[in-house]
Amino acid sequence: MQMKSEIAGEAAKQRHIQRGIDAKDKSKGDGKLQGAMQAGAREYPEPPFPEQHQPKPGHEWAIEPAPLYDAPYYLGSKKLNQKVALITGGDSGIGRSVAVLFAREGADVAIVYLAEDKDAEETKSAVEKEGRRCLLVKADVSERSHCHKAVMETVEKFGRIDVLVNNAAFQIHSSDFGELTEEHFDTTLKTNLYGYFHMAQEAVPHMKPGSAIINTGSVTGIDGSKQLVDYSMTKGGIHAFTRALSGNLIGRGIRVNAVAPGPVWTPLNPSDKEADDVSKFGADTPMKRPAQPEELAPAYVFLASPHCSSYITGEILPVVGGY
Repeated sequence: MQMKSEIAGEAAKQRHIQRGIDAKDKSKGDGKLQGAMQAGAREYPEPPFPEQHQPKPGHEWAIEPAPLYDAPYYLGSKKLNQKVALITGGDSGIGRSVAVLFAREGADVAIVYLAEDKDAEETKSAVEKEGRRCLLVKADVSERSHCHKAVMETVEKFGRIDVLVNNAAFQIHSSDFGELTEEHFDTTLKTNLYGYFHMAQEAVPHMKPGSAIINTGSVTGIDGSKQLVDYSMTKGGIHAFTRALSGNLIGRGIRVNAVAPGPVWTPLNPSDKEADDVSKFGADTPMKRPAQPEELAPAYVFLASPHCSSYITGEILPVVGGY
């Protein structure tokens, strides 16, 4: 009888604890983040965004809200003092923010872009406001001769290349795999894989020990995306390229790493998705919003700087908002 009483008492105690927790859970709702997570130095925009769609290659000046790239609370500390950086896709998005932070850390910057003259001039002005020089090179990275031109113009202007950031990309979703044309597939591979290969092969002869190559990968290269089969394939290839090239160049003292972003508010996506999809962009991440370019750029500074990452090569750094 005593044992039954003790068991009944223990069960009653457990139910009492359960009722208390249930009541607290109900008062808190479902316990999930109700709005987007804000953990930065300033508050970042969150979905829904205005519905918008742009023709390729996309223009940053036309995006609403404007991507945040200038990282006003980021203080430079000469991590890249007197270095020279060459950044493809540097006119907008992640590339623009990387250019600005590199300049704030003391680097001169050359920017390769396809056709977005207004965006490129805005980036040039932003770099020059940081007190550094900026060279604009209009080129198609899918063409070997254009990559050669970009590297030679950079060397002629600045005398060296210390950091190469391969960032230019082509992305258009295709929900039906059967509708992915050879032209579409070829354009994605030529830009995203050939472009990185050409730029690296052209730049390496001008890079000395202590230099760095940083490739922009993607969470799609890790997890895949059913609507971006070709793009996911190239980003996975970039991750493998990063690891392989790092081993190949380690004897030359050149580090090779990649940043793998999740969704980022840049011209790449409003020029890819339909307008209603753009309005919800990033809402399905754990943080319930896309990253802003300035939230990615410090990762590139970290991997570019020999003061920060001299013992890091062949790594893929995901910046994916909690995926």
